[in-house]
Amino acid sequence: MENNLISPGISLKDFDYEVNKSNSDKYIETAKNVKLYVRDYGKGKPVILIHGWPLSNEMWEYQTEFLVQNNYRVIAYDRRGFGKSSQPWDGYDYDTLTDDLSEIIEQLQLEDVTLVGFSMGGGEVVRYFSRHQGKGVTKAALISSIIPFLAKTEDNPEGRPKEKGESSAAAIREDRIGFLDNFGKIFFGVNIINKPLSTPLLEYYRNLCSVASPRATLQCAESLNNTDFRDELHTIKVPTLIIHGTDDKNVPIEISSEKTAKAIENNTFIVYEGAPHGLFYTEKDKLNKDLLEFLNS
Repeated sequence: MENNLISPGISLKDFDYEVNKSNSDKYIETAKNVKLYVRDYGKGKPVILIHGWPLSNEMWEYQTEFLVQNNYRVIAYDRRGFGKSSQPWDGYDYDTLTDDLSEIIEQLQLEDVTLVGFSMGGGEVVRYFSRHQGKGVTKAALISSIIPFLAKTEDNPEGRPKEKGESSAAAIREDRIGFLDNFGKIFFGVNIINKPLSTPLLEYYRNLCSVASPRATLQCAESLNNTDFRDELHTIKVPTLIIHGTDDKNVPIEISSEKTAKAIENNTFIVYEGAPHGLFYTEKDKLNKDLLEFLNS
């Protein structure tokens, strides 16, 4: 792979590495014909924000500004197949997705990194430790994470039945945007009584999800539902923040973060009473405070 930082529409020969490195948004080539869109703001210790399914880096809007103002360098990227990144046909397994993350860390020459994974993004965080030995990472955070294993199996009887995943996949194939519209309401805990965000904002998040390729949407759903990380949690040796809401209907706390907190030795587990899955918005002020406290600790 030749020079690995490239701004949109600009030839690699036009600018050297140092100029590209200073750009706030850029494309990083992580594999042949795969370029990930990366936003890189602020100065200080680097914090990498990994978005959930099927969103993009824009979900971190409220965390990005807050952390930059508090003297952290914030790097948020679009996973392959989502947002402004390349949309290859394959490569949506966690090994490949985590290799993409590793390339970002290596090519930006990052050290003393905090990885923050939301929902599906928790998978890349854990796999980065088991597959890449956590190189350069000194802290980790798992927010509303799918870790350690969602699928119902004989040795995971309280997990999500296979039929539920198949039903969701069928709905995505039939009417992806309609599925996303309903999914967003459950995601943020919207119902007749509770409206934690405006209708325009809910539509905005739906539109972010709609940009993802249909193939990536389906393949990543399969990966997050069926990848078993239970035997990898012991590889996380750094301080780890775990945050989850008790009213999470997408990833119930009982089958996810409660188990994770028992398996990772050096962790801080914070439970948000009554919070839905999308607490990065509904509980943004509390989340920002807890993230900053963890980063500064």
